[in-house]
Amino acid sequence: MQTHYDYIVLGCGGIGSGALYWLARRAGSDVLGIEQFPLFHHNGGSQDHSRIIRLAYHQEKYARLTPYTYRAWETVMEESGVQIVTETGGIQIGYADSPYAQDIENYAAAMDRADIPYDRFGADELRHRFPQYQPNDEVIVLYQQKTGIADPSRGNAAHITLAEGYGATVLDENPVIDLIPDGETGVTVVTEKGTFTCNRLVITAGAWSQNLLAKVGFHLPLTVTQEQVTYYRTPHLKDFAIGRFPVFQWKDDFSHYGFPVYGEVATKAAIDASGETVTTETRDFEPNRAREEKLTRFLEDRIPKFVGPKLYTKTCLYAMPPDRDFLLDCLPGRPQIITCVGAGHAYKFASLLGQILSELAIDGTTEHDLTEFTSTRPAITDASFVPNIRI
Repeated sequence: MQTHYDYIVLGCGGIGSGALYWLARRAGSDVLGIEQFPLFHHNGGSQDHSRIIRLAYHQEKYARLTPYTYRAWETVMEESGVQIVTETGGIQIGYADSPYAQDIENYAAAMDRADIPYDRFGADELRHRFPQYQPNDEVIVLYQQKTGIADPSRGNAAHITLAEGYGATVLDENPVIDLIPDGETGVTVVTEKGTFTCNRLVITAGAWSQNLLAKVGFHLPLTVTQEQVTYYRTPHLKDFAIGRFPVFQWKDDFSHYGFPVYGEVATKAAIDASGETVTTETRDFEPNRAREEKLTRFLEDRIPKFVGPKLYTKTCLYAMPPDRDFLLDCLPGRPQIITCVGAGHAYKFASLLGQILSELAIDGTTEHDLTEFTSTRPAITDASFVPNIRI
């Protein structure tokens, strides 16, 4: 077996599979992907049928990236013939007299600055366009046509399969034992299936990133939470079909979000970043029944036909820096080690982030402004930084 590669990627979920694909497009057989679990596992955050992809974002630094993420996915879809992104339209919504109405205004301001078109309207127009919504007070609604669904099960598989077609090697069920940097020029990766060396190492291990980075002396303050999504067997399937019902984010005490019927013959919804803090060792796969009930009550009050008998609830992990911004950078003093942490909202960007990682690894630079995603920002380096995970 080949033991030296120009580029090694640790973690082959959403972002890691993207990095593997974009690296292999340029470096072919000099790329190795290492995954500790079986490929396409359900232990991390890149799983299931659907994630929201959107131009709408709460801050300009993300809104300006969103057009590029659509282009990255278009490249993968054109090359693979696999439909990964499905346009549904999408809304940001909140009660006008709520303390969380400012969240909606933040989205509007960021889209304005990034020249992203959208419609703005209130409760009457919402009921006219989408009668499934039944708000019990005046609301602020932002509608953006290009919002849709990015399918992780398809996206990850397309990334990895195409990467292998370019000559990349992928070793799954292969935990990392140790990482040994060689000054600033390379890294030795010790795994259960052998020892490998590389010139550039890309770490995209989600909730496991903290432990891997500690092996090379980098402390990453990371909060890991166990989140969950619930599928409902609504009897009103046609009302929630794609083309009739948009993806939504409803800003309240938490951000509640949901999807039309896709992947399962059911609707799907969740409460963002509301799970208990865990570790990769202490997490379990058991749904939190109280959070299920809270979500169901929220939906029954605002989108009553959305719910029905529960099909199932499944869990996943969020891995979030204290400011809930991406980490996308070379490590200080270790330019040969590049890492990306998606902060629990990155799947929509997964292929673009993989492309950026490939550029940093091969070229040492990228056209995108990454100044707010560095490893040296206060949220990463200042122990007194006050966490804020609401987006």
